[in-house]
Amino acid sequence: MQKNHIIFLFLFSLSVLTSQTKIIVDADTGNEVDDLFALTRILLEPSVEITALNAAQWQASHWAVEETMENSYRLNQQLLGELGISVATFRGGSARMYDWGDRAQHSAASYEIIRQAKQLKNNQKLPILVLGALTNIASALFIEPTISSNIEIYWLGSTIDFNTGVLKRNDFNCAMDQYALDYLLESDVEMNILPVSVAQLMKVDRQLMENEISNNPIGKFLMDRWYNHIDGGRKNRVLWDLALISAFIHPKMAKTKTVRTSKDSGNREITFYSEINATEIYQDYYDTLKILNKKK
Repeated sequence: MQKNHIIFLFLFSLSVLTSQTKIIVDADTGNEVDDLFALTRILLEPSVEITALNAAQWQASHWAVEETMENSYRLNQQLLGELGISVATFRGGSARMYDWGDRAQHSAASYEIIRQAKQLKNNQKLPILVLGALTNIASALFIEPTISSNIEIYWLGSTIDFNTGVLKRNDFNCAMDQYALDYLLESDVEMNILPVSVAQLMKVDRQLMENEISNNPIGKFLMDRWYNHIDGGRKNRVLWDLALISAFIHPKMAKTKTVRTSKDSGNREITFYSEINATEIYQDYYDTLKILNKKK
């Protein structure tokens, strides 16, 4: 039996024993190395059902390729192929939101968010995990503001000083679509934010990672991404996105604080992750891939 079929059967057998939470994942997969690592973990999680895997743009970056969203879309599909998993994939906006008028990026990803949110009852919420720019989800709310009560956002981005409450927006994910972030902060949609100042604890040694995961095809695929990226010579990396994914799957691996933001950042309560247990997150990651290795 081919490895992809074995992985699928393993995941299916786990899912039937587990009550699954339906979620949407939105990723700028082509941007960095960490996205593929993080997506692998959530795709292998039996407690969730990913109802849409959306491709996000990172067009404003100085290192952007010609079509960043298409690049992310292609890598999303490639990863699904490597895992032998079938998940609906959608193209997001090709660039940040527009400067005036209809500012939304109308895309298949945004309309799929709207479609799924509208199917929910008043007391239900659809979790959306956003690993990059907030373009797709902000566009969905811009197009259809009524869905705000039926979604909750989990996002990696910004930095916050928990002592002063000062929120800064000078990291990559913020810079890729500043208007999308402002629009969501000013909205009433539920937001759970993992600041990059907390996620920076996810620094990991390349040799350690290679030793832990390279004994199966998925691990080799991920390490190839590490080596073949534009900065492939790095001996260590911060796998930022894996922190958000793991904190969502295992809330006990993180701590949160509710912060009322300043008047220029919505003046409302938002949940921020204040701590993560990077050691537990990585051990969980290694164990997840080792299970696949035993099943091959």
